[in-house]
This record gives sequence, C-alpha cells and structure tokens, in this order.
Amino acid sequence: MVVAAKKTSQVITHMAIAFAIAYALTGSVMFSGLAIIIEPLINVLLLPFHEKAWEAIRARARSERERYARIAGEKVSQTALHMVVGFTVIYCATGSLASGGIAAIVEPVCNVLLLPIHDRFWDRLELRVAGQHGAA
Repeated sequence: MVVAAKKTSQVITHMAIAFAIAYALTGSVMFSGLAIIIEPLINVLLLPFHEKAWEAIRARARSERERYARIAGEKVSQTALHMVVGFTVIYCATGSLASGGIAAIVEPVCNVLLLPIHDRFWDRLELRVAGQHGAA
C-alpha cells in the first residue's frame, strides 16, 4: 500500500513541479494544466523507441566497463530527450526560445533537487510502517 501511495505521490510531485514552471513562464492556468498532461504523454510515447535503440547499443558492449559507460550514455540521452520535449512544449505555447530554454533547464534541475527529498520521506514512512507491522 505504501509503495502505491509513494508512486502516486511521485507523479503528483512531478506534475506540480511542471505546473509551477509552466505557470511561471506562461501565466496561464489552462496551458499549465495542459502542459502537465502533454509533456509526459509525449515522453511516454517516445521513451519506448529510445529504450529500444539503447538496448541495441548496450548489447554491443564487450566489457563490463563499456556496458556501464553505455548505461551512463543512455541516462544522459534520456535527460536530453526530456529536455527537448519540455523545451518544445513551452516554445509551442509561448513562441519564445528563452522560455523554452528556461523550462528545459529548470524542470530537470527541480526534479533532481526535490524528488530525492520526496523519496527519502517515503522511504522513512515505508520503514516505519514495516516496523509497526513487524511488531504486531
């Protein structure tokens, strides 16, 4: 139950960050609401193609070190994909390269800073609930 609540909370937190950034850049509640639906939808549609391409790249690794380097490359590429999608969504809404660029940089930074705090909170809660069930 805690795991499902944590995952739901992660999605809500991610959407709240995206909404706040989109609202700050556009001043539109309506667009910001659409952006938090459109941006993840585009990412979800593109991600399987990205993963399939990187699966083939990882399969050609000849050593453990090369495999880890390719995994790191995949993560950098995945971040770049996310940034391009974020940029495109905000650029299409505002017509501003600057606003698109700000969104492409600020949104991932906010996620990197805030989501670990979120996850630590939920990890502690999960341990506390598991401890209570173990004592009962």
